[in-house]
Amino acid sequence: MALNPEVSFTWLGHGTWRARSAKHKEVLIDPWVMNNPVTPANLKTVDKCDLMLITHAHFDHIGDALEIAKLTQPKIITIAELGTWLGSKGVAGDSIIAGNKGGTIEVDGIKVTLVHAEHSCGISDNGQILYGGEPCGLVIEFENGYTIYFAGDTDVFGDMALIGQLSKLDAAFLPIGDFYTMGPLRAAKAVELLGVKTVVPMHFATFPALTGRPSQLQELVGRGVNVLDVKPGDTI
Repeated sequence: MALNPEVSFTWLGHGTWRARSAKHKEVLIDPWVMNNPVTPANLKTVDKCDLMLITHAHFDHIGDALEIAKLTQPKIITIAELGTWLGSKGVAGDSIIAGNKGGTIEVDGIKVTLVHAEHSCGISDNGQILYGGEPCGLVIEFENGYTIYFAGDTDVFGDMALIGQLSKLDAAFLPIGDFYTMGPLRAAKAVELLGVKTVVPMHFATFPALTGRPSQLQELVGRGVNVLDVKPGDTI
């Protein structure tokens, strides 16, 4: 990874990450923590969260959002429709910043731009599937300028090239599991389109269907790209 002594990322497993920003803000991305089968036991308690970012409404990305939000009272950035649903479930309205694709939202010096993702998005609510707005990826610029692309759940799409051109990306966090998202072969094309040299794989190995592995992606992208082989609980 490019030299980055001020920002850290801890993988809680699947698509969930905890980041510590350059100014020591606690950032939680796609909060599936307490009920996540691969989150290490010592990381299942979230007692501090300054900023919560949610890419889309599937259970494995928002499963613990309500409980954590009510406990820690963070600012929450997400797509408009999902923000409205969170408010309907008792999350304080003044904590929810519900934007849309192309918009950049700044909270305490952290800039978050909602970008396209190629996926679906439905909220499981009392046995029904509700419309949760469109899924998003995130471009996150931390206070020191360190910038990542957090793809959320997605297939590769051609406009990843625009994301790479419009933002100076230091790293990309990409799903590689296959079945529900792109696998290693299509993720390798995403790496090419984005033009990044540091890739952090995610959304793999949680369930048997998610067969993609970092070693497969590394082989496909070659030595010019550093693919991190992370395990749940690892901090990078």
